[in-house]
Amino acid sequence: MSETPDEGMRFETRAIHVGQDPEAEFGAVNVPIYQTSTFAQEAVGKPRAWDYARAGNPTREALQQVLASLEGGARALCFSSGLAATTTLLLTLKPGDHVLISDDVYGGTYRLLTRVLGEWGLEHDVVDMTDLIACRAVVRESTALVWVESPTNPFLKVVDIAAISALAHEAGARCVVDNTFATPYLQQPLELGADVVLHSMTKYLGGHSDLIGGALVANDPEQIERLTFLVNAAGAVPGPMDCYLALRGVKTLALRMQAHCRGAKAVAEFLQTHKRVTRVHYPGLPGHPGFEVAVRQMRDFGGMVSFEVESREEAVRVAESTKLFFLAESLGGVESLIELPGPMTHASVTGSPVEVPDTLLRLSVGIEHPDDLVADLEQALG
Repeated sequence: MSETPDEGMRFETRAIHVGQDPEAEFGAVNVPIYQTSTFAQEAVGKPRAWDYARAGNPTREALQQVLASLEGGARALCFSSGLAATTTLLLTLKPGDHVLISDDVYGGTYRLLTRVLGEWGLEHDVVDMTDLIACRAVVRESTALVWVESPTNPFLKVVDIAAISALAHEAGARCVVDNTFATPYLQQPLELGADVVLHSMTKYLGGHSDLIGGALVANDPEQIERLTFLVNAAGAVPGPMDCYLALRGVKTLALRMQAHCRGAKAVAEFLQTHKRVTRVHYPGLPGHPGFEVAVRQMRDFGGMVSFEVESREEAVRVAESTKLFFLAESLGGVESLIELPGPMTHASVTGSPVEVPDTLLRLSVGIEHPDDLVADLEQALG
């Protein structure tokens, strides 16, 4: 793995070089796919680096090195999915511990906390993370983790990460930030005081809708030691091919995020003026409640846009009428996607405190030309 120091290198350079020196034997400029489950040992009980690929793999290690560098963390650990990373992090808690989550948290996170780990004994409260007074009011002695998304999914609220991290630390809790929407190119939660950063690598880090993966990045040695143990003990690890694809995606992350942001801004500004749209959620619009916080803690405003129309019927009609925006779940790929979160990505929160209205549509704006995307939405809205 790379011995190149990353101090002083810009983001774009680190994305291509950290952990990714040419391969030693043949000089391959891409990290090889080490498609192996086991490693020969030098002597009994003396592996070279790893004995079994559940504990580690050279392709995965290269990915972990570059992700740690991009997030400004001491160590990154990769998983078989974003929810595998979420589950592993929550396994550092114990029954009776209390978790704060936002009132529009990702449906999969909510389902895991309520229908899986809730039965195991984890407790939680739902709160608007943009309201520090409301957050402070629901903190308990048993609060162990404050779970932040910023921007949130799907309403794109912007949480003051520095302020919420300070609140968590005052309560003796840790703060984790799901940085999937922003990516390390747009936002650095660890620098703002967060303890752990989480990613669904499936989204912007991979960027091409061809892999499933997750990642955690942290600085605290005890936290890292515990998570490293759980990687091997729980075994929710990614395969080398997915790690290779994520490494490929990370190389162009900066360029892609610039294009995503440019397209999302154009789309949001168009939607804001359309007669059939009742509300637009995009942190890059000056009227957005989180605009000032976003300006302070983000490089740009991201590639996600949500908007509302008058009725469910209208929302379904629009979602089924686009041509360039594919009707699909997920996000963060080079292609643009449209969905109704209520019956799709957030179906698991129906009837809960984090229920999503059925008049809301969510866009993942790809890297197509913004004028073409605006034209597609214009014909779909009618």
